[in-house]
Amino acid sequence: MKKCVFTGSGVAIITPFTSDGIDFDKLGELIEFQIKEKTDAIVICGTTGEASTMPDEEHISAIAYAVKKVNGRIPVIAGTGSNDTRHAIHLSKRAQEVGADAILSVTPYYNKTTQLGLYEHFKVVAESIAIPVILYNVPSRTNLNINPDTIQKLSAIENIVAIKECNLNQVGEIINLCGEDFTVYSGEDGLVVPLMALGGKGVISVMANIIPKDTHDIAAKLLAGDLEGSRKLQLGTVELIKALFIEVSPIPVKEAMNQMGLNVGKCRMPLVDMGANNKDILVKALRNYGLI
Repeated sequence: MKKCVFTGSGVAIITPFTSDGIDFDKLGELIEFQIKEKTDAIVICGTTGEASTMPDEEHISAIAYAVKKVNGRIPVIAGTGSNDTRHAIHLSKRAQEVGADAILSVTPYYNKTTQLGLYEHFKVVAESIAIPVILYNVPSRTNLNINPDTIQKLSAIENIVAIKECNLNQVGEIINLCGEDFTVYSGEDGLVVPLMALGGKGVISVMANIIPKDTHDIAAKLLAGDLEGSRKLQLGTVELIKALFIEVSPIPVKEAMNQMGLNVGKCRMPLVDMGANNKDILVKALRNYGLI
């Protein structure tokens, strides 16, 4: 029986930066806020955390800090993916060394690969560590899909236990092929209810950065059999989610957090500040939700 890393809402937490590096004091505040608001797992150094801009030592220092700050209260999942298999192995080993509970490993991007290449890539990454591996399939960013039959083959590897799936069209097939032992998480905030209705166990979420309790409740209600309660909460997030993805994430969510007084700073280049028109749309959505 495979270990389920978490059920419910895992926040793809942003990384607050200063001009010199990571603002660890602020990161600590955000982690405490997430735990207080019932978030079920912290996903550190993912796409939302701008890991692609982090040198390795900074990347590992963020993971180590999160592990220490969380102190076992909820799982810490470390983003360690790369389109260089050797680099992915290196980051995954380091994440395990500093105490991460699991890793999140994204599909190789830019150089891409074949389905066989995907299998071999994730296989050797998983074999290099003892902690659980969550695959991350996000074709909109990588221009490459992990096909369901490839996921089925990967699910036979002992410590590949789950997938963060952004392609809703194949969720049913994945669950049919891989069975209840393999966990599927939504990678799309707007599709938590439909994915979980098919048998998913939760979400790895951007919107949880600003509405952690509601995101937790969307998942928790559905897991408890309250489809109507979950559906109503999900429908209430539609305008907010649209605004949070009006520009490349995490630009809007960091702007939202700054508007809310959380003072998380800017994104790193090449990500830039929001355009004025889109910022107005975001501010309106935040007001309508009661966040500012």
